[in-house]
Amino acid sequence: MSACTFTYCGHSSLLCTLDDGRVLLFEPFLASNPRCPDALKQPARVDAMLITHAHADHMADAVSVAAATEPEAVVATYEICSWLASKGVANVAGMNVGGTQKILGDIEVTQVPAIHTSGLQDGDRMIYGGVATGFVVRLPDGFTFYHAGDTALFSDMRLIADLYAPSLGFLPIGDCYTMGPREAAHACRFLGIERVVPIHYATLPELTGTPVVFRQELAKRAIDCEMVVLEPGDHWSP
Repeated sequence: MSACTFTYCGHSSLLCTLDDGRVLLFEPFLASNPRCPDALKQPARVDAMLITHAHADHMADAVSVAAATEPEAVVATYEICSWLASKGVANVAGMNVGGTQKILGDIEVTQVPAIHTSGLQDGDRMIYGGVATGFVVRLPDGFTFYHAGDTALFSDMRLIADLYAPSLGFLPIGDCYTMGPREAAHACRFLGIERVVPIHYATLPELTGTPVVFRQELAKRAIDCEMVVLEPGDHWSP
C-alpha cells in the first residue's frame, strides 16, 4: 500500500492526494473536460501541478487553477513553464527530458520521453510547447508510478523500467492520437508494471480504444499486469 489516493478526473487528468494532505494535479483539463465531474472542476487544494505537454486537453485550466490554488510547484517543459510565467503563474519549475527534480521537498519527479506533439494555442497563434513528455514520480515512501501523458508505444519504455522501476502506470489507450489497446498492452510488458490504469479514452468519438479491448489484449499476450478501471470521480488507493 502506498500512502496516497488517486482521484480520476476523466480523460488524462487525475489528483494524487498524499496521506499528509498534499495534492498533486496531473493534466489540468477540468472545467471544459466533458468527463470531469462538477465537484472536481475546481480543486480546493493543489500543492503541485504537473503537465506532460501543451495540448489544451492536458493544460487548458493550468492558469486558472494556479491562480485559485497557488501551487508550490508547476512542473512542465521549460517552454510551457515560460509561457505560464508570462500569464502570471508563479512557482514554475521548468525541466526537460531526462532530468529529475525534487518538488515539495521530498517528491522526486523525472521527466521521460513521449512520442507525440506539443503545440500551445495562444489566441490565434500556435506556439511551440517543447517536446511531449511523461513523468515518473517517486513518493516519499518509495512508491513509484508513471504517467505517460500522450504517447505512442516506444521500445525505450524498457529503459523506464530499468532505471526507475514504476509499479503502476497510467497509460493512454484511446487510439487515433495515442496508443490503442494493442500497443498499450505491449507498453505494460516493456514497463514491467504490476498494475495499469487506462486513461485518454471515451472523451471524443475518435478515441475508440476501450478498457474491455485493453483487457483482452493483455490476456491474449499473457501479460501479468492487473488493470484497474477508474470512472471519473472514483478514488483509489494502490
